Order: sequence, then structure tokens, then C-alpha cells
Amino acid sequence: MSEANAGDPAESEGPRTRRLSRFWTAILLVWTVVSILLCFNQQFTLRFFVGLTLLDTEYYWGLVLVLLPLAFIVYPAKPGLHADRVPLYDIALFLLATGIAVALIATARDSAGGGWEYSAATAAPRWAMWSAIAMWVLVLEALRRAGGWVLFFIMGFFSLFPLFAATMPAPLTAQSVDLFDAAAYHIFSRESVLGIPMRAFAETVIGFLVFGTALQYTGAGAFFIDLAFALCGTYRGGAAKVAIFSSGLLGSMSGSVISNVLTTGTMTIPAMKKTGFRAPMAGAIEACASTGAVLAPPVMGATAFVMAEFLNIPYSDVALAAAVPAVLFYFSLFMQIDFFAGRHRMIGLKREEMPRVRDVIRDGWYFVFVIVLLVVLLLVMKRENWAPWLATGLLLILNQAFSKRRWGRGEVLAFIDGNGRVFVELVAILAGVGLLVGAFSLTGLTGTLTTELLHIAGNQALLLIVMGALTSFILGMGMTITACYIFLAVLLAPSLIQAGLNPLAVHMFIMYWGMVSFITPPVALAAFAGASVAKANPIETGIEAMKIGSIIYFVPCFFVLNPSLVLQGGFIEFAGHFTTALIGIVLICAGLQGYMGRIGDLRLCGWLEWPVRVALVAGGLLFAAPGGGLMPLSSLEMTALAIAVTLPALAVAWGSARRAAVR
Repeated sequence: MSEANAGDPAESEGPRTRRLSRFWTAILLVWTVVSILLCFNQQFTLRFFVGLTLLDTEYYWGLVLVLLPLAFIVYPAKPGLHADRVPLYDIALFLLATGIAVALIATARDSAGGGWEYSAATAAPRWAMWSAIAMWVLVLEALRRAGGWVLFFIMGFFSLFPLFAATMPAPLTAQSVDLFDAAAYHIFSRESVLGIPMRAFAETVIGFLVFGTALQYTGAGAFFIDLAFALCGTYRGGAAKVAIFSSGLLGSMSGSVISNVLTTGTMTIPAMKKTGFRAPMAGAIEACASTGAVLAPPVMGATAFVMAEFLNIPYSDVALAAAVPAVLFYFSLFMQIDFFAGRHRMIGLKREEMPRVRDVIRDGWYFVFVIVLLVVLLLVMKRENWAPWLATGLLLILNQAFSKRRWGRGEVLAFIDGNGRVFVELVAILAGVGLLVGAFSLTGLTGTLTTELLHIAGNQALLLIVMGALTSFILGMGMTITACYIFLAVLLAPSLIQAGLNPLAVHMFIMYWGMVSFITPPVALAAFAGASVAKANPIETGIEAMKIGSIIYFVPCFFVLNPSLVLQGGFIEFAGHFTTALIGIVLICAGLQGYMGRIGDLRLCGWLEWPVRVALVAGGLLFAAPGGGLMPLSSLEMTALAIAVTLPALAVAWGSARRAAVR
């Protein structure tokens, strides 16, 4: 679930993380174990086996204590600076952050009982106020190192916003507060640094991070890739279908786009090139598959857990809602590849080169068993806090009992180190992004902005949707997906909801459009990572990724206009829209690739090829777009119009194929 530092040019100047000495590695390992034990104790209400129960704020500050100071050790002040040693100023920052966090834990009960966040000047001691200001600065610096300058400037500005809110022009005007009041609210309340992002991390994300890392270090990646080769490798375009299948499975567990590309891509991209795919195409396919994986249940990425906190619903509801859009996206990828391979007369890999399904399942059956357990715990038993811990425990036991890759001391240490680095990155980012939520909560500006946005859009939900898509895409270029989502969940989502759209569909829409930048130039981090593995031109790879993953631009519009596609409606309505969406996707892919299953190559249409392809894409969009609601036509009218557009095109294509066959 680690997130790429989107849009930070400094990343090219040197490594973002340090090579730690044995001493600092030991500190990282010990504090990582402590953070895992803290979370385990809290989730299972163990009370440290001595009857001690932590307040939520004590628990959250405990995680900050063991993880946030490490940001100054793991991340240098500038990428590449002091890459192999920790300078004295970073040690000082580490000790200062540790000391303040200890003080905040020690005074958490006094703070909660005395209402320090609301009456800082009279209730809190002066040293506590200066400590709050210092922690505010430390959180921003940790955010800068882990998340980049873009996040730092945005969150720094908005965290200071309450100080000068009264001087801002409408609609940003609000009552100002002084420095101490702002610092007290940011640090002592449960709405800012310890707000929704950190709460999501502390309650659910950390467990799923451990599960994803356990999968990685027990060889799940190799299992998923072998299974994909066994199932899909021999079909036309089989190597590309393997990339889609394996990246979808592994990425939905790890929740990280870039690491997924670099992990599975090293095997799938060379296989695609070997079977006839051009290098940019191979890199683009892997990029699209890895991007879609973060939008696919059961695990998804950290953003989904934050979404559940925002909406105050179980994570299982978010995972279920994400299932149908994910199916549509991956179905689109499969059809794109199948039609592309058909047009170019590609063949699959040789059967004798492929592993057998029976052998793959026999060697890695326990991965399937553990994932089934996770799904049952999440969706059936509704134990989302327990699910990753129980699944991880079972995975480690089965791995030691049945796997050829049993862990030794080295694997255990690597597992802890891998978790620790991801924990540190996410805590630094989520604590910093929480400052934005706190600033708007303190000033009460969210309601004002909602009213103004509705006024600007003239209460037109369609215009708000377009504004939301563009804003999500632009912010997604320069911010991590979680930060982008939180920013818009605070500023834009209330307006869309007040305009009459479904809350879950709105939040999912924002998350989807924030992910679009991963495959869209000029940023296209996933496509560029795929290009580096494929040794292809990055921009060309990004353009191919846009084409292959084009349905990702439309799916969020479909479900925000009619939330039945995120399971927010009756079964009959869902079944109808899902069926027409599948038909529409087949037609869109046929038009884009110039090939139609059961008909053949659309080049046989001669000079009518492009009119036929355009008609198929247009008709496919009409089939896939849900009618009713905000749409001017009903579902039946949309379907009738789609049939009227596509039937003549299909008739021309079929007739051309028949004439070619006769000749």
C-alpha cells in the first residue's frame, strides 16, 4: 500500500531513502515490532495482559511515537543527501519528535478531560502549547520528506489557513484563530493529525499492510504469475492476459501500483515482447493491470480504508462496492488484448513451456486458502479489524509447514524491515494530510464551500461531476492518491452529495479519477515504470496505456450517474445495467482495436472501416452508460438508441467478413 511520490521531481536527484547502519536498522526493526504489537493489542483488546486499556488518543500517539520520528532517519532532507549516514540534525529531529510524542501520550487523559483542543489558552500548560507547535512543524517536515514538496506546500498552506481565514476573499472567508488555538486543535483534537487518515491507518490499514508484506515474502507473487501462465498463457495474446491476471491478483493484495509493475512486470513484459507485443504496448498493459489492481477488492489500497472512515461504514461495504467497477475494468483489458491479438494474428505461448495448473495449485494451495479466509472474514463475518491478522498468522504457519520457501532469520528480518519502511512512509503522509481535514473542521469552511460550489455550478450535478473529474486528475498528478482523495473528500464530495448523488458512488468516483494520472501523460508513473522495464519510450508507453485502459475514464462516470453499479440499488436494476455495460465494453474494445469477436478483422470493411469503428465505440458508450437519474434518457431509451447505432455497423462488418470468406 505504499504510494509513489507523484510529481516530485526531486526523486530523480538521488535515492529517497537512506541505507541505514546496523544501529538504525535495529531501531527500525524494534519499533516496527512494537507498532505491530500495539495494533494487535488494540484490535484484540488484550489490554497488555495486565488490565491496562489505552485511550484511542494514547494508542494513536503511541504509533506516532514509534513511527513518525523514523521519517527523519529513513528519509534524508534531500534525496541523495547523506544517503549512507544519519547527520546530527536528523538525530536531533528524531529525538525531539520522540520526546514530544512521549509527552503527548503522558498528557492524553488530561488533554481529553480538560478540552485542551478548544480552550488552549486557559486549559493547557504553556509547555504543552509550545510542544504542539513543535509537533506541527515536525509533522510537516516528515510529510515533505516522505511525500514531496507539492504535498508539503499544499498541506502547509491549509494547516496555517485558520490563522488568516478572516482576511481571505469569499467564499474562503471564515473566522480566524490565533497560533496557539490552531496548534492545539491540530495536535490535541481527534480531527487533525489524529484525524480520519491516521485513524484509518491505526485501525485497519496497518493489519492489511502486514498481510500484503507477508504475501510478498512468502512467494505469493511467483504463485500468482505461475497460475496466470497456466490458465492463460496458451491463448492468443496469452502473455498479456497473464500480465492482467497476475498483476490484478497480486496488486489487489499489495495495494501498490509502482511496486506491482516492477515486481510482476519483470516476468510478464519480456514474455509479452517474446510473443510479438511491441515494447511500449507491453509496458502499457502491465501499467494498466497494476493500476486497476489498487481499485480491486479484497484489499485495495490505503485510500479505501480512509474512505470507509469518511463515510463511517464498514470497509467490507467499500470492497463490495468496488467489485463491479473492477470487474468491468479488467473485462475491458481482457477484451482489448483479445481483439488486439486477433487483429494481429498473434498466438499464445507453447503449452510445453507453461506450468500445469495442477502443479501450481499443489505447490501454492495455501495462498488460495488464506485469501478465501480473508474474504470470508471480511464479507461474511464482518471482522475487518481481525481479518488481516488472522489471515497473516495462518499464512505464516502454512508457509513454514508446507512451503519450500520456509523463513529463516534473514527472511524474518526482511519482513519486519519491509513493513517498517512502509509504516513510516504512510504515517508521515497520513498525519500530514490530516492537517488539511483539521483546518477545515476548525474553520467550518466545508459547508460554505459546498454552498458556493453548488451556486457556481447552478445546482447542475453533471457540471459538478466534470469539475470533480478534472480536479481529481490534476491533483492526482502532484499528490499521492490518498492525499488527493482526502483533499477532494473534504472540499468537493459534500457538494456532489448535496446535489443528489449517492455518497459512496461520489467517494469512489473521486478515488478512481485520482488514479487516472498513473496511466495518463505527462505524469503516468505506472506507465513510465512499465516503460523502464520494457526499455520503451515513456511517453509512447503512456499513450498506449491511455488507449488500453480507456474504460477507466468512463467507468466512474457510469456508477456516479447510476449507483447500481456500486451495488447501491435493487438487484434487477443492477443486473440490467451490468449486462448492458458488458455489451458496451465489448463494442468499445472492438471499435478501438479494429477487430470483433465472431466477425473478424474490421479492415475487411475497406473504406467503411473507420465509420464502423466509430459507430461501435459510440454505440458501446450508449450501451454502457446507465439511463435514468441525471441522464436525459431512460435505460430503455438508451439501449434502443445503442442498438440503432450499432446494428448497421455490425451488419456491415459481418457482411464484409462473409464476402471475404467466400473469396
